[in-house]
Amino acid sequence: MTTEVRVKMGKKKFVFNKQLLIPIAAIVALALFNLIVDPSFFSIEKGYNSAGDPVLSGYLITILDYGSELAILAIGMTLVTAASGGQDISVGAAIAIAGSVILKVLCGDNSRPETMQAPVIVAFLVACVVAMIFGAFNGILVAYFKIQPMVATLILFTAGRSIAAWINNNELPIISEPSFGIYGGFIPGIPIPTPFFIAMACVIVIMLVLKFTTLGLYTQSVGINESSSRLNGINPQFIKFLTFVILGLCVAVAGLIKVSRLQTINYSVIAKDIEMDAILAVALGGNALSGGKFSMVASILGAYVIQFLTTTLYKMNVSSDALSAYKAVVVIVLVVLSTPVVRKKLSQLGAKLFPKKEVA
Repeated sequence: MTTEVRVKMGKKKFVFNKQLLIPIAAIVALALFNLIVDPSFFSIEKGYNSAGDPVLSGYLITILDYGSELAILAIGMTLVTAASGGQDISVGAAIAIAGSVILKVLCGDNSRPETMQAPVIVAFLVACVVAMIFGAFNGILVAYFKIQPMVATLILFTAGRSIAAWINNNELPIISEPSFGIYGGFIPGIPIPTPFFIAMACVIVIMLVLKFTTLGLYTQSVGINESSSRLNGINPQFIKFLTFVILGLCVAVAGLIKVSRLQTINYSVIAKDIEMDAILAVALGGNALSGGKFSMVASILGAYVIQFLTTTLYKMNVSSDALSAYKAVVVIVLVVLSTPVVRKKLSQLGAKLFPKKEVA
């Protein structure tokens, strides 16, 4: 076999085993479906918001907008999954807490202030601290008390929204200043939703952290074999704890976006079921839910796939009550396709479709 043939075969094998293959294939499938059913799905219109600033609208913009929230959560959920071999099901309730804290700081004692009582950055930093404390609480239960992640985070999942309501005395605070809506809306003069830029900033930060620190290596090592990583000088408990704290930080960012959109909060509805979408994003990225090796890029791409699917279902006038059932059917298929067993079969199929060429 010549060197040229070996290189070609190596490239084909690489394609069939690439972790990004499933989320990319899902995007292509959804795009083709919408192109056939209704090509107007891809139309983007330029308009103006209430302040007279130019904004873009359309289904693709919606995917970028709401998918960015999910991408931010997928960053933290990927690390938690890789290190602990489990998932945090409390992120929706934690977002409610973070959002409630932001509004409490901005409103002060008056739930309907004429002006904000503190700078947004101060409110956001306070929310970061609170969200990281709750993340640390989950991390301690998982890392040091050896409680299964889903069981440990069930506590906050159950009590979180009540805590959020208690923070503001069960009132619904409202921020009337338009400037607060920028974080969940549009920056004046820029027609692309602000959450997309926030998500990209978070992606850049985590990529730099993974590149220039040992966080990614240690997280994968703990997820693959905790005992072996301990023998190699890694503290598995601390790494697990740290991933939950990082997820708490991601929750605070998502909380800012959520409350900025409506400039108020609904404790029982905000971020409802978003934890399931975040977990599915990690799974769609081809990451093993049992922990170990992960691809952050694949998880982030998986987040936009989930939002693409959600937007498609809404476009088809699927009721909100039935949305989860439709989404579950499609996601089950995609997750099955992303499993190592199926990927191995796809690789074998690729080898049959592109058999080795013997060169004399």
